[in-house]
Amino acid sequence: MLSVFNTRSSRRRAMMQIGSVGALGLADKLALAGGAGNNDALTGRSVIFLFLHGGPSQIETFDPKMSAPAEIRSATGEVTTKTPGITFGGTFPQLAQRSDKLCIVRSFTTGNGNHDIKPLVSKASLDASIGSIYSRVAGTNNPDNGIPRNVALFPRAVDPERQPRVKQFGLFESTGQLGSGFAPFIPGSDGPLQESMKLNLTADRLDDRRLLLTQLDDLKRHADASGSLEGVDRFRQQAFDTIVGGAASAFDLSQESDETIRKYDTSRLVTPDQISRRWKNYNNYVDNAKTLGKLLLMSRRLVERGCGFVTVTTNFVWDMHADVNNATVEEGMRYMGHPLDHALSAFVDDLEQRGLSDKVLLVCCGEMGRTPRINAKGGRDHWGGSAPLLFYGGQSSAGSVIGQSTKDAGAPASQPWGIDNLLSTIFHSVFNLGELRLQQNLPTDLVRLVTGSQPIPIW
Repeated sequence: MLSVFNTRSSRRRAMMQIGSVGALGLADKLALAGGAGNNDALTGRSVIFLFLHGGPSQIETFDPKMSAPAEIRSATGEVTTKTPGITFGGTFPQLAQRSDKLCIVRSFTTGNGNHDIKPLVSKASLDASIGSIYSRVAGTNNPDNGIPRNVALFPRAVDPERQPRVKQFGLFESTGQLGSGFAPFIPGSDGPLQESMKLNLTADRLDDRRLLLTQLDDLKRHADASGSLEGVDRFRQQAFDTIVGGAASAFDLSQESDETIRKYDTSRLVTPDQISRRWKNYNNYVDNAKTLGKLLLMSRRLVERGCGFVTVTTNFVWDMHADVNNATVEEGMRYMGHPLDHALSAFVDDLEQRGLSDKVLLVCCGEMGRTPRINAKGGRDHWGGSAPLLFYGGQSSAGSVIGQSTKDAGAPASQPWGIDNLLSTIFHSVFNLGELRLQQNLPTDLVRLVTGSQPIPIW
């Protein structure tokens, strides 16, 4: 239990129990970030970016090419969708029955086949994560309940027994020149927080809000540049609200019904004993199956409560070379395709039932696609010429397919859409660009980035 602390060192320990971010506490983070942002520049929509780390095949996902030769066409076959004339790869039967809710882009290209996180962090985004750009405009915390505006979810957010997240291919928390105050809030042991989202207060102490706030007094020296007491109190209040307001419950899946958790759960679809241990990525495959559905469930809880941008990813799993690390494309899609099919379908159904489909835009892609031809070992290698991209919700055109690929799915056969266009699509969804251009406190480079490219025509 938290108690009143009379010494400087004990107050610091209390601050750490409330939750620290890097070398600074959460209240410091809010102070550095500049407060609540400008709601006039926001559309009220949120984004959930499901990043398929490793590079999924465009062919085995949403462009099967079954009329192509055997070394090109989908190794998992195809399934008929509800959209006339459109098929998906064979491991997506549930999504195929929801294709009338989805928007698929078949002329998306990532430009190169490098392992990185370029749809989320790249030179095109000023070396900052998209979520950090969002929070630079929107503010770091929702003023209504203190919930962080920008959150990144990794497997340990829902299961502390999973592996640490992969970091060698890029930093999801990168903020470029925006400042560390805009980094995503990362719950669980992959971030600076472990137990901080769990309240350790008795009911009587929870009632005495100001008593707990006094334990943040040491943070005054990190207040806003004006140094005013009013500013200090505002940030201290936001830090407190993040823990005891609506934010804490948003990270607690136990508040969901057993039925809802069961609908999202992907752990029973691919069990550890069904995955071959010959692959060095065995543990990654296990982590993905155990956590993917619950990560999407947590992301729904977050946006439902006012979070504006949620990044969701599991450990590096979509790299299907058929080498010592990775399974063949056919085997790998058994491990990866079925959990993705189930989790996304549960997510779509849930948002439809809750009336959230227009308020949330789901983006799903990886850092690249895969070679048109299957290699001699049964895998597909890195390919930047074409990659899968899926949208759902956010008032996007449901049941649509944008663009076409070449006969081997190796390149766009119609207007190509790249990373800059993807970023623009997201920014058009969450920002009122006319109002954003009027903001005086935003960096010129950021405004130019947000307004400078053509969005993919998903509306």
